[in-house]
Amino acid sequence: MAKGEGAESGSAAGLLPTGILPAAERPAQVKKEPKKKQQLSICNKLCYAVGGAPYQVTGCALGFFLQIYLLDVAQVEPFFASIILFVGRAWDAFTDPLVGFCISKSSWTPLGRLMPWIIFSTPLAIIAYFLIWFVPDFPRGQALWYLLFYCLFETLVTCFHVPYSALTMFISTEQSERDSATAYRMTVEVLGTVLGTAIQGQIVGQADTPCLQDPSDSALAMEGANHTQSTTSLKETQNAYLLAAGVIASIYVICAVILTLGVREQREPYETQQAEPMSFFRGLRLVMSHGPYVKLIAGFLFTSLAFMLVEGNFALFCTYTLGFRNEFQNLLLAIMLSATFTIPIWQWFLTRFGKKTAVYVGISSAVPFLILVAFMESNLIVTYVVAVAAGISVAAAFLLPWSMLPDVIDDFHLKQPQSHGTEPIFFSFYVFFTKFASGVSLGISTLSLDFAGYQTRGCSQPARVKFTLKLLVTIAPIVLILLGLLLFKLYPIDEEKRRQNKKALQALREEASSSGCSDTDSTELASIL
Repeated sequence: MAKGEGAESGSAAGLLPTGILPAAERPAQVKKEPKKKQQLSICNKLCYAVGGAPYQVTGCALGFFLQIYLLDVAQVEPFFASIILFVGRAWDAFTDPLVGFCISKSSWTPLGRLMPWIIFSTPLAIIAYFLIWFVPDFPRGQALWYLLFYCLFETLVTCFHVPYSALTMFISTEQSERDSATAYRMTVEVLGTVLGTAIQGQIVGQADTPCLQDPSDSALAMEGANHTQSTTSLKETQNAYLLAAGVIASIYVICAVILTLGVREQREPYETQQAEPMSFFRGLRLVMSHGPYVKLIAGFLFTSLAFMLVEGNFALFCTYTLGFRNEFQNLLLAIMLSATFTIPIWQWFLTRFGKKTAVYVGISSAVPFLILVAFMESNLIVTYVVAVAAGISVAAAFLLPWSMLPDVIDDFHLKQPQSHGTEPIFFSFYVFFTKFASGVSLGISTLSLDFAGYQTRGCSQPARVKFTLKLLVTIAPIVLILLGLLLFKLYPIDEEKRRQNKKALQALREEASSSGCSDTDSTELASIL
């Protein structure tokens, strides 16, 4: 009997899958498999990072140039331009949680849960983007035209960006790998802003946008000027904007293809065990009651608003307040190149000294230079120096929010271990608050210029307009940055807390993996028996 039992046991051991053998009889290499899944190759990180470029290239072009395009090229009245900018940004803000809700209801496909959104939104988004920069022949309906296609594009680019942002949590379960991929992403995104600035600025800068020498008497000035030359010059400027839009749309498509082919989503081990997904509204209630998340978005709301005010009014500020009509696109390029080269430095800094320290040092470094711009006389060399220095702070503002948000989500998962599928809610509502604030800032900015007496196509502006632009680009951002940094004092996740969360999550994943293995083994054993 003993011999027969031994033979039977050996035969069973040969037939049973390795997953249900006793621990001592399992091959040693089985334990190494989960570790390999955590590693991301440089190619994976680059493909993931490239996906961030479309949002930044188009957003940079719209953020820096749409206001001056509407006022001086499309010749939309300042009041209607303010409505377009405010409603477009506000609509864009509301689409983020809406898209987040739809994504949370999406099921997993062979491409993943997020990738189909990115793939199907891309072709429609580039068509809408191109039509934003097209000047229609019917002057009375121009405001409606721009409002329609601006809102449509923002909706479609949200369908790209929200799932892409949430993808951070699905490319790896390791904090270090996600932080590294985020650094790659931020570098490429800042390069995207450089591309957007360079393409839009240099192509448009080659065209000579005509202006009126005497804005106080537009009709008389137009009669005295060469009308044919002015019309031709304006048409050339319009065509330059269309050419820039075509180039940027091509970049959008190429980056979307690289992202789709080079990145694969990964599901959390414990997420696959959840039988029923959490409802969106219950998830939203839990997310918005999570203290670290509320404090993080409150702090970045003010600091992001500061940089958005500078972004939205910088072209007009350089053109009219500083008097650098033909240099503003080069100043923008200097800012973005400086930001690109300092992203790796900030990644090293936050790794060495912690993310909260990086926030204080990085974002506050913009304040002295904004003060300098507020009080200095117009000087091109000094302005370039300030632009390069400001780029260092812009790099920190780009990198830190997206590097800190995954830490908040990890903390949430530890406190709510059964709440899965909430990642799109975290990312979409963060973007919602910043975009809504951006819409308010742009709307108020343009209305302020209207009240100050802004003259469309003027070669110069009244003193009140120049002073208003200086307030919008220097004093207001300084106040907002200081308020944001004050709120960051309340943010509870420091480096010690991050290390504790990392260990706890690793234990949770190992427990879930072993539990999943046991369930699978039981099923296989029942099948064999």
